Amino acid sequence: MPNTNTYRISFTILIGILLVCFFVNISLGSVPIPLKDILNSLIGSTTEHDTWQHIIQNYRLPKALTAIIVGSGLGISGLLMQTLFRNPLAGPFVLGISSGASLGVALVILGSGIFSGVLASLFISKWGVVVAASLGSFFVLLAVLAVSLKVRDTMAILIIGLMFASITAAIVSVLSYFGSAEQLQQYIFWGFGSLGNLNWKDLTILLIIYLVGILLATCSIKSLNTLLLGENYAKSLGLNIKKSRFIIIIATSLLAGAITAFTGPIAFIGLAIPHITRQVFNTSNHKVLLPAVFLFGAIVMLICDSISQLPNSDYTLPINAITSLVGAPVVIWLLVRKRKMVF
Repeated sequence: MPNTNTYRISFTILIGILLVCFFVNISLGSVPIPLKDILNSLIGSTTEHDTWQHIIQNYRLPKALTAIIVGSGLGISGLLMQTLFRNPLAGPFVLGISSGASLGVALVILGSGIFSGVLASLFISKWGVVVAASLGSFFVLLAVLAVSLKVRDTMAILIIGLMFASITAAIVSVLSYFGSAEQLQQYIFWGFGSLGNLNWKDLTILLIIYLVGILLATCSIKSLNTLLLGENYAKSLGLNIKKSRFIIIIATSLLAGAITAFTGPIAFIGLAIPHITRQVFNTSNHKVLLPAVFLFGAIVMLICDSISQLPNSDYTLPINAITSLVGAPVVIWLLVRKRKMVF
């Protein structure tokens, strides 16, 4: 079992890697920007070219911060769900939150034919899509929370969440069948996910919701460690299962729901990052896992975003494709190397 000094060294290394990835992410793109000018821009000094200042402050810096929020938020959401359900295949969207967001967006984009003129353009605007995704996630969350208060078995909540996801996916399929080619293309592009569509105002709203979710997750550390022993044993230790489950579900919903609403559904991160962290740190203590998942999620997301930008090119690949292509082989390699799953 690693001691405190080992963890301290590991976290110091991860923080260093995160800072390197952060600056590399800002420097890369269709226009490469030297590190000196990035630092000058961040401290308020002038850069060699005025356009670089605009690119850094209004595009690359918000995108890099969004990557950190998305990676860490989805990673922590996945950790919460895997611990709550004691299922290594559980992820942040297992409760149907992503499907609810997808349904909300599908109703706005694919069902926009029922609206006309100014009303239609309002609904299909960026904020219309964000609000639709948020409402979709919220209504699915309400349904899952209502069920969680009635059902004693945690696994039953998992199955019900999957059923909600199936129902919403079926409705989206029907809407897609009747949608036009232009509407389908717009919906598919939303499904690719994007980190570069947020301005500072959007980022501030996302950050506030994110911080509330992180606070709830941090307050649940003791409950999460106790739940690893099993629900019956947790009850014997005096843990209020329903209250703890409620807080964990709320934290996951805030993190995953807000991230999906603003950036679209991002694959792989929520499912795989907790496994990568467990394999590297070889522990199930959430006092260690929670901050470690935060750092790993942010690092992996920054790396994936840097790759998706195709440096020195005008093209940008879908972030969803990169997260899976880069991350999945890493998880396979770690599991084969360790030959067992830490849980």
